[in-house]
Amino acid sequence: MKKIKIADILEKGICLIVMFLVLVPFLWMVGMSFKTEAEIMSFPPTFIPKEWTLKHLTAIWGRIPLFTYIKNTIIFAVGVALVSVMIDSLAGYAFARMKFRGRETIFSLILLTMMVPFQITMIPLYIETYKLGILNTFIGLILPRAATAYGIFFMRSFFLGLPKDLEESARIDGLNEFGIYIRIMLPLCKPAFITLFIFVLMGNWNDLLYPMMMTSSTNMRTLPAGLAMFVGEGLTEVGPSMAGAFISMVPLFVLYCIAQKYFVQGIAVSGMKE
Repeated sequence: MKKIKIADILEKGICLIVMFLVLVPFLWMVGMSFKTEAEIMSFPPTFIPKEWTLKHLTAIWGRIPLFTYIKNTIIFAVGVALVSVMIDSLAGYAFARMKFRGRETIFSLILLTMMVPFQITMIPLYIETYKLGILNTFIGLILPRAATAYGIFFMRSFFLGLPKDLEESARIDGLNEFGIYIRIMLPLCKPAFITLFIFVLMGNWNDLLYPMMMTSSTNMRTLPAGLAMFVGEGLTEVGPSMAGAFISMVPLFVLYCIAQKYFVQGIAVSGMKE
């Protein structure tokens, strides 16, 4: 009993430490968004603002076209998430349920692409989009990220966890593979869909390098690229930067709170089976 109690205490202690390490930077960012410039630069630093101000939150709307950046970010991130979830689920179903020559080899090659850094492929990707004439467009932003190796792996793991009796019964009833995917698998994939959607949305919502590389005009910039204007080589405007980061974080936080049940369920059910 003592060993069990000690294990529970250690487990809860580790969870509290991890929670502290994760939450403190976010709470610090929120506090910095409402501090005055003098308090931001003061030492020792304060965690909770002594004097609350909305100066940074209101000023940032006049400094940059924030509404345009938010609109571009929503179109880019949500568009990529929707397309990626659909294509990744189709590929994941094929690799998990369909038998064809070279299935394992192709899947292994897809997984190998996860080990290739984006910095290696960014120049060929830029040249390719330029030659296709889709540079500085939403199609040029969404198309190269229409599928991900991680998404295919995640959906394949989920489909492997479903009983095979479902599809065998559907085949007896005369459904083809696409019919099984649409009528049987899709209703069962809701938690996995939402989980992968959140993962892809968060990754693209916060991405800085890729949108900056694929866009050349201010009207096509995303929110992280626009906020990068406040961080220069010689001077960093801390207040507006933190206020912009706070504004950028709010939609993701609301989305996660709404879909938290499905997010946890999708992670638990998938199990990353091989």
